[in-house]
Amino acid sequence: MREITVNDLDDIARGAAILGTGGGGDPYIGRLLASSAVRQHGSVPLVPLAEVGDDAVVLPVAMMGAPTVMVEKLPSAEQVGLAARTLAGYLGKELTHIACAEAGGVNSLIPVVAAAQLGLPLVDADGMGRAFPELQMVLPTLYGIRATPMSIADEKGNRGVLDTVDNRWAERLARSATIDMGCSAMISNYAMSGAQARESLVPGTLSLCAELGALVRAARAAHEDPVARVVSRLGGRRLFSGKVVDVARRTVTGFARGEARLSGMDGDTGAELMLRFQNEHLVAERDGVVEASVPDLICTLERESGEAVTTEGLRYGQRVTVIAAPADPRWHTPEGIALAGPRYFGYDIDPIGVAG
Repeated sequence: MREITVNDLDDIARGAAILGTGGGGDPYIGRLLASSAVRQHGSVPLVPLAEVGDDAVVLPVAMMGAPTVMVEKLPSAEQVGLAARTLAGYLGKELTHIACAEAGGVNSLIPVVAAAQLGLPLVDADGMGRAFPELQMVLPTLYGIRATPMSIADEKGNRGVLDTVDNRWAERLARSATIDMGCSAMISNYAMSGAQARESLVPGTLSLCAELGALVRAARAAHEDPVARVVSRLGGRRLFSGKVVDVARRTVTGFARGEARLSGMDGDTGAELMLRFQNEHLVAERDGVVEASVPDLICTLERESGEAVTTEGLRYGQRVTVIAAPADPRWHTPEGIALAGPRYFGYDIDPIGVAG
């Protein structure tokens, strides 16, 4: 895939929702925005990470906030362009490429909107290889790349630029501003050179999203098991199949936090799985024993269709299969685990990876 057209957006949205591990925002919203932008401005060139030149100016663009709020408080395409143009103006540099901050839901498609609006190519990569809830939780942080200066913009036209002492302070101050902006805002941050992008980003993310979406679509058309196809492609494993029997979800400090309880079906009859999430799924516990945790991916898929179910979309009675898949190996370094491992989120456990 060398460019993104309107025909690619359904597959990208479907695959991005899987990699989003329950978070990253509603992919349907992202698809609507991207479809409108591509129809208006034309297809978006997709550039492999390895082909980005050393002196390129790469600018990630994303939505920040609680996914539960984004369902009702829809963003505008103008917000996306405003965030990117605000930071570019502050930096005084001519942008050459747009990038994804995370592979997940709406935030795999918001950069398509920015690239189409600005007439720039989009880098086939992202900063995580999945979605995480806090903005310092990107691989560029491990390479010393600063989150700020960063721009933030709301749907009313308010905008600002933050310049903080480190990336965690960027998260803290931007989160406070996001709450004042109605718990969702557009941001642009981690401006980097092409050389920094090649070193720190995860390559092939958008192509993988499109591939996963196409796999699910093709499996359904062939009356095959789409969940099994996804597990095989990601090199993961099935954790649990069951029915959602309880969801406790609340919006706190700009995040969707909560737990979902599943009662086992088929081979998991008699067992129970608890999913704990902060925008994204963080820990999966089977009968009180942790089966998987961040930084690896925990994804909830509809049993029959293989469609990803976001944390804000979990409902009583849904039949789902929970799978786990390995994260980029850099997340399993001591620095990666300190940045986004279970203890950062308050769970006193070592990471439980796909290999167990």
